[in-house]
Amino acid sequence: MSNTTDKGFKTINPATEKTIKQYDYMTEDQAIKAVDNCHEAFLDWKLKSLEDRATIIKAVGKTLLEVKDEHAELMTQEMGKLVSHSHDEIELCAGICEYTATEGIKQLQDEVRTMENGGKGIIQQAPLGVIYGIQPWNFPLYQAIRYAIVNLMAGNGVLLKHAKNVTGSALKLKDVFEKAGLPKNLFTVLIIDHDTSDKIIEHKAVRGVTLTGSSKAGEYVAQKAAKALKKTVLELGSNDAYLVLDDADIDLAVQTSIQGRTYNNGETCVAAKRFVVVDKVYDQFKDAFVKGMKDINFGDPMDKDSKLGPMARKDLRDKIHQQVEDSVANGATILCGGTIPEVTGYYYPSTVLGDVKPGQPAYSEELFGPVASLIKAKDNNDAMRIANDSRFGLGGGIFSKDEDKAIQLAKDHFDTGMININSYGLAHPNMPFGGIKDSGYGREHGGFGIREFVNSKSIMLNNSK
Repeated sequence: MSNTTDKGFKTINPATEKTIKQYDYMTEDQAIKAVDNCHEAFLDWKLKSLEDRATIIKAVGKTLLEVKDEHAELMTQEMGKLVSHSHDEIELCAGICEYTATEGIKQLQDEVRTMENGGKGIIQQAPLGVIYGIQPWNFPLYQAIRYAIVNLMAGNGVLLKHAKNVTGSALKLKDVFEKAGLPKNLFTVLIIDHDTSDKIIEHKAVRGVTLTGSSKAGEYVAQKAAKALKKTVLELGSNDAYLVLDDADIDLAVQTSIQGRTYNNGETCVAAKRFVVVDKVYDQFKDAFVKGMKDINFGDPMDKDSKLGPMARKDLRDKIHQQVEDSVANGATILCGGTIPEVTGYYYPSTVLGDVKPGQPAYSEELFGPVASLIKAKDNNDAMRIANDSRFGLGGGIFSKDEDKAIQLAKDHFDTGMININSYGLAHPNMPFGGIKDSGYGREHGGFGIREFVNSKSIMLNNSK
């Protein structure tokens, strides 16, 4: 079933393959007018005190929790995640609102410094303007909240171009913002095509662009923004390695790795994707991991007994299956899964590939779905070498009973933005989130994202006596 129409597109439930709703694209003139309206709203909002902004940001979090069931069901219908994971996402977003309105506000306070001549310097974190966000479908609420909340707190206006298949979730969020008291047009959803998006980047009122997506999309948007002298923050794909060292707690490593590979149907930038296991414990880990992955049953994401929902779109399922087949053609072996089931819905089973080596998509590419790459390392040093043998650098993990050793390894050698020790996690409001290399640049969360799109303005009172 095609999801495109003459003037727009349809959203399709990936579990049923049935149309949810049809949307028309804005015309270019309508989109430009929407940006102008957002800028007008910004001119008033930037003059609000930090305390007044924080009051509304807190109210957004509370409103999200009030509509949690309805919003969770919509996200699950649009992109197929387990409804329990939709609830998790909303709880995380409410936590981001609370953190930003309390701890985050501290990052925006004026700072006073003494000048070398005895004068006074004031550093203000001033609002920058309208910030344009281009966001993916895998976390329909979180991806939007992550950049929107900090920028609204900073006094900016926010534009959202969300992935087409979660348009309903984007519009639902707009309603939540306005119900919580955010001025109309300050958060604006743009239902636009790529050509119009390029025009938005060029718009004089747009002062920054943030994108979460593929490395290719990041490269394209960064070039467009750079040509218009706009700052960008990019959170791109990854191929996160989780190392199982020779002294790892294997039961913990297996349990955590299964969660890290299948959470959110495996469609997560910071999912555990490559499992680099040292020879000493390889067979023990492999046997238990494969058994555990076989037990992950797929089914209706609204059913509490399902452990895995469908892929978000048919083309995404077809792509990951092709990556599996290409890996097998180049020497990988299927230890479980690997076959498209003959059922309604875009389901793909939890899959483990063994004998993964360079030259295979399972080794070097991002597999955005419930497919695990199992890689044998000679020893701990070799495992670290394999982990860093990637063009990506978003997240990763280390399993070892010696936490001090694991921390030192993470500090000295792990070439990524985020590392989990004996654990797996998505994001934490009080810790920076972001990557390096082909995984992008810039940081969100932890007080960092709130300063990505501000004008650190110096006001100097020189002592001329």
